[in-house]
Amino acid sequence: MQRTKTGPVPSLKPPKAARRYSAGMRRMAWCGLALMAMCIASAPGALAAPPERPRETVLKLVTQIQKADYQGDRAALQHLYAYLEPFIADEKLASRVRYWRGFALWRRAINGFNESADPKDLEHDLTQAIAEFKESAAKDPAFVDAKVGTISCLGSLIYLALGHADRVQELIAQSSPLVKELRTSSPDNPRFVWVLGPILWNLPPERGGGQDKAIENYQKGLEAARKAKDTPVDPLDPSWGEPELLMSLAWSSLNRVSPDLDAADQYAHSALALVPYWHYVRDILLPQIQTAKAAKPQTSSVFLCFLASLLRYLA
Repeated sequence: MQRTKTGPVPSLKPPKAARRYSAGMRRMAWCGLALMAMCIASAPGALAAPPERPRETVLKLVTQIQKADYQGDRAALQHLYAYLEPFIADEKLASRVRYWRGFALWRRAINGFNESADPKDLEHDLTQAIAEFKESAAKDPAFVDAKVGTISCLGSLIYLALGHADRVQELIAQSSPLVKELRTSSPDNPRFVWVLGPILWNLPPERGGGQDKAIENYQKGLEAARKAKDTPVDPLDPSWGEPELLMSLAWSSLNRVSPDLDAADQYAHSALALVPYWHYVRDILLPQIQTAKAAKPQTSSVFLCFLASLLRYLA
């Protein structure tokens, strides 16, 4: 009987070339996964991962926001507003994080007025800032400064809405109750006093306003701000106010019906002593004061020459 021959059983191991190819693919796959992990870790979304010490991170961002405000860096304020977003879910920090997000957009708009920015852009920032301030107040109803920010933003929106009576009345209806509330509950809050100043400046004297009343108000706020320096506060709570009040006193002294240019100059330099890099005071307001001071002696010398000639004629 003839034995049937069977062929060789195929090996289960791939040939060497195939094994080398497979190993190469595995290395590429691992490298790809490693690269993907690195990309995920460095992606913007990774910012959403809560750091080990969120409070310290928020404090650093708040410091940067205030510096960017004084420097007039609107782009940085926009970025810093976004960088605070991962922390709004932290119940312990939420109220103050919302406040400083609102502050960043509020000051982005204020600096935008100095740059003649697009009114629609300003309106968007102010509206979003109000939303943040309202969220802050909802998290902590006793937090006065969230309402201070809201009042100022509403005032700026009123300015943008001039010529649209219905819109102006709507905004005044939102602002007036807050002003009345804080006049009763927090009349000495330096930041509320600062925000109240433009309202008083534009109110007629018979309604409790006027230029002298506004300047008196700023001086009162400045005194309160300096006294508050001795009171310990949480670093996340706003304590700004003294430089802003000095700036407003400088502006008011320059722009009142009877300007006091020496006072304006002194207040502006006092503000810069506290914040030497304040773009608005250093590069805009102070040059305006210096121009006005330079023009005043020229006018006076012309008058004096005329007076001298008149005296010689009469003699």
